[in-house]
Amino acid sequence: MERSIDDIRKKVDSNDAVVMTSQEICELVDKGEEISIKDVDVVTTATRAIMSGTYAILSFPAKAPFHFTRASKVFLNGVPAHVGPCPNESLGMLDLMVFGTAHSSLRHGYGAGHLFRDMVEEKTIDVSVITNENDAFQSEITLKEIPYARLYSTRHTFKNYAAFVNCSKAPINTIFHADSFEPNMETATLSGCGQINPVKNDPQLQTIGIGTRVLMNGAEGFVIGEGTRSSPEKPNLIGVADMHKMDPQLMGGFSTSAGPECIASWAVPIPVLNQSILDAIMKLDRETPMSIMDVDKRVPLYTSSYADAWEDVDLSVKFDPSACLDCNECKAIEKCPMDAIYYKYEKLVLDRQLCFNCGLCTKTCPGNVFTAELGTVKVEKDGEVQEVPIVLRQSDRKRALKMAEKMKKDIIGGSFKLTAMVEKIQP
Repeated sequence: MERSIDDIRKKVDSNDAVVMTSQEICELVDKGEEISIKDVDVVTTATRAIMSGTYAILSFPAKAPFHFTRASKVFLNGVPAHVGPCPNESLGMLDLMVFGTAHSSLRHGYGAGHLFRDMVEEKTIDVSVITNENDAFQSEITLKEIPYARLYSTRHTFKNYAAFVNCSKAPINTIFHADSFEPNMETATLSGCGQINPVKNDPQLQTIGIGTRVLMNGAEGFVIGEGTRSSPEKPNLIGVADMHKMDPQLMGGFSTSAGPECIASWAVPIPVLNQSILDAIMKLDRETPMSIMDVDKRVPLYTSSYADAWEDVDLSVKFDPSACLDCNECKAIEKCPMDAIYYKYEKLVLDRQLCFNCGLCTKTCPGNVFTAELGTVKVEKDGEVQEVPIVLRQSDRKRALKMAEKMKKDIIGGSFKLTAMVEKIQP
């Protein structure tokens, strides 16, 4: 049985379509229920994770106290921006590109991911400019005053990423850990939302292509091609969306031991056009491969499954401030990659709006203030498979599930419209 997106859109418009999240489908499969292509029309998927391949394009007039020919260097909250090639002589315009991996020269641990969230939260941004004439000035701006602000990806939503262990004999500072990575394969970190990840649910990219409408950080955007380092085994996507319409809770900065990184979130609808798409949707975490990589040499060691990461675990961190031991220095505050733990009015706070549910606090707090079962990854060493405890998750499955649920409601309610691709991407 083959269907077209137009067929499914007509069912949606007439309120006859069955829309489900990928998690709902997988839960039915796990219970042993039979699902056919006649039972579901659209499946919503999502992922939220650190995605280094992110950049913003900004264009706005500078509030300069004097006339200048062109800007040669620009910093936003200390984060360096690349001045665009457009001919802006004497126009007072700034055309900028800001890489998601850029670090502020003014604030330790602050990067472009933090900047993007601050912008979307309508916070005032400090703008520092050095002109071609070697004059300098500073001004301020908010997102409302920036007429063009688009967030792009160079590679997002990998079909599934990987877990990492450190096989060397020394700790390593890396973007794959918020703390120094313990040596001798003592601990593991992971990325990837497993069975609910968009490209896992359409690995042949039969419905996801150039022109597919998606939600990027909560704003409607579009897929515009395949991402860098994309391959048939590990496809990923390029997309674009308007920053003015984004949800700050779905984006932000994440501090790693190698510097701040950028968080991004995607929700993608998968129209169930044929049986092969449904077969991919019905694959559970335990059937979804997860590569275990040596973070030192970046070579694969073993292939397990995302059941290691997401079966029988806690998706969010439990918080019990009454269990606080009143340590002289709070390691949970010091190590939190989101700055989501702090004291307010002499009371310990876990800011759920900032919390990424990475779980690192459960490993750094000597008391039981923060608790969560994070699971273990299976790795083969010396001919034997051993379990290595996960200490950090760089994907937030709990928030991703909420995004998929919201997209489902938006499709049923008619506020999110499915689009057919204009050109296929070759995975």
